[in-house]
Amino acid sequence: MELCGNKAAWQVVPEGITSINLESVGLLIQEAGYIVGIQNRLCWTFSGPCDLTLYPSGKLLIKSEDKELAASVAQQHVSAWAHA
Repeated sequence: MELCGNKAAWQVVPEGITSINLESVGLLIQEAGYIVGIQNRLCWTFSGPCDLTLYPSGKLLIKSEDKELAASVAQQHVSAWAHA
């Protein structure tokens, strides 16, 4: 997890994953309580405890100034969501 330039977002790139199925991962994120916003082949967005942007590469952008919340979401992504 690394801080993005604006210091209000975190980028998570799961190791060993070069692409994901957006629909499968998106469903898991929805099941975790997030609401889908945009859905297209370039990215999916979600709102909830923090805002998320999911990319086909598996990268997840977590928009939150709360580092602990972002770390928790990042852990969930790399351990479960990204492997769907």
